[in-house]
Amino acid sequence: MKDLFLFSADFGDTLVRFFVCLIVNWMIVHFLYFKKGKRRDFYFTFMIISVAIFFLVYLMMGMDRGKATMGVGLGLFGIFSIMRYRTDTMPVREMTYLFVVVCLSVIHAMSDSFDIDAKGRVTGTPLMELVVVDIITIVVIIFFERFLKVNSSKLVQYDRIDLIKKERRQELIADLEERLGVKVINVKVGAVDFLRDMAVLRVYYDGKVDREIDEKLKLRTSDYENV
Repeated sequence: MKDLFLFSADFGDTLVRFFVCLIVNWMIVHFLYFKKGKRRDFYFTFMIISVAIFFLVYLMMGMDRGKATMGVGLGLFGIFSIMRYRTDTMPVREMTYLFVVVCLSVIHAMSDSFDIDAKGRVTGTPLMELVVVDIITIVVIIFFERFLKVNSSKLVQYDRIDLIKKERRQELIADLEERLGVKVINVKVGAVDFLRDMAVLRVYYDGKVDREIDEKLKLRTSDYENV
């Protein structure tokens, strides 16, 4: 009965790796993703998934942690790739951050406790190696978030199809800027409905977009798949 209250020898190191992983994922989600994405639902999802996956992987490795192989990790990724953890389609940016959070959680959970045996041989993964991996990941994300600027865009059901002609493009842009109140950078024309005098436009503009609202526009895939 007393064994129920005992912890494994490396559980303390596991908790240290867990808190390092949690802090790193929180920094990525809060300062890099949420600063631009502003999606509280994904904020919640990313953080809870990071905690769940860390302990899931740790317990799956269980008593045989020292014999962990890449096959176990690849098998886990295969499981999560089959799962559809959503009802709505997840945007590419959110999917990328989800993948980063999952990767870091798996890496921290699968790393063995650092130790030096009687012969002076190093076993396990030093905590500093994990920290370096975390720093490299954060730096790469910051670099591409800052220097690879992606213009915001939204789908617009447009009623003045007489302006979609190539020779009247400047008039189209001016009309969209007046109606939307943003600086339009580019416009792509999708489906055109002459019966209802309506066209589907993909409008690229300078500014931030509320993706949670923008994705609510329900159109047939054929209307905008080439926009």
